Amino acid sequence: MNRRKYLLALTAVGVLALTGCGSHSATGGSSQDGSTSPERNLLTNLEGGNGPVLVVKIDDTTPAHPQIGLNKADVVYIEQVEGGLSRIAAVFSDPTRLPDLIGPVRSARISDLDILAQYGHVGFAFSGAQTKFYPLIDAANLSNLSADHIPAPIYTRDETRYAPTNLILHPHELLAKAEADGKQIDTVKSIGFTFGEIPSGGVPIKSVAFSWPAARYIATWSKSLGQWIYKFDGQPNLASDGSRLGSPTLIIQKVSITDSQFKDRHGGVTPFSATVGSGTGYLLREGKAIPILWNRPSAEVGTSWTTAGGKPANMGTGQIWIALVGNEPVFKYPATNRETATATSK
Repeated sequence: MNRRKYLLALTAVGVLALTGCGSHSATGGSSQDGSTSPERNLLTNLEGGNGPVLVVKIDDTTPAHPQIGLNKADVVYIEQVEGGLSRIAAVFSDPTRLPDLIGPVRSARISDLDILAQYGHVGFAFSGAQTKFYPLIDAANLSNLSADHIPAPIYTRDETRYAPTNLILHPHELLAKAEADGKQIDTVKSIGFTFGEIPSGGVPIKSVAFSWPAARYIATWSKSLGQWIYKFDGQPNLASDGSRLGSPTLIIQKVSITDSQFKDRHGGVTPFSATVGSGTGYLLREGKAIPILWNRPSAEVGTSWTTAGGKPANMGTGQIWIALVGNEPVFKYPATNRETATATSK
């Protein structure tokens, strides 16, 4: 099956299988005048499609930048790994936005299993894992599409980069092979995001810094772009095409980060970020920070995001970044707004 036919088939499956989310219909619909509204992706609310869920682990160290294809992901999770570094789990579900290349691809971690479980039976693309961790991957509700199982040229090496940050995935070919091999990959479903007007109670901010022991991000609001623009370890965070990485919505989700039973080959303990349970955080939209609550009773269900008053914490339309942090972010406020700055920490 060629790529165009494959993408059309995936889009058709999404149209038949999915229901609406938030203030728009995911499958489109007909208005009174007979016109048809476009399909919207369940994870971003962007016009597009709803197809199989592919999650790719991407390196997030300085040598891995600029990352490839990350600007086309629907949801970007940042999690802590050994040594206090960060790593990314990028979720792709819109066939109309799936890039030709994604990377650099790196290994899986224990925190990934809970993150992925809410999406159903996903395709999981990664490069290796700790030996003792593999039984858990095998038992998880996912299709293992790692470089250990899928041969070249679906995973290739970028000769302009150095190992281990040079493994690049061809996702169209990967999904086509998974289909040919009869691998189960569920069509995307709602995982709890709602879309609509920005919640009340937000405090205007200029920027926010959030970090782990050996990795630091700064997000600055760009009114002209309508996005939070990211810096990583003090440098502009760029896509491989030279554009700045940014998103309309940033969630800073405060989670418990504890030592797991796993260690890397150098003896570094693998941290576990708990995304099942409940806690606090911040929704960042339209230049404002809004204190929110999150609740997820089990790994198999999505997360509910609400304001302190119990109303839905609506996301903005577009890519969503979720930073799983164990500490409080640091906000910078406009000079005229300093007297209300404490509201974000209450």
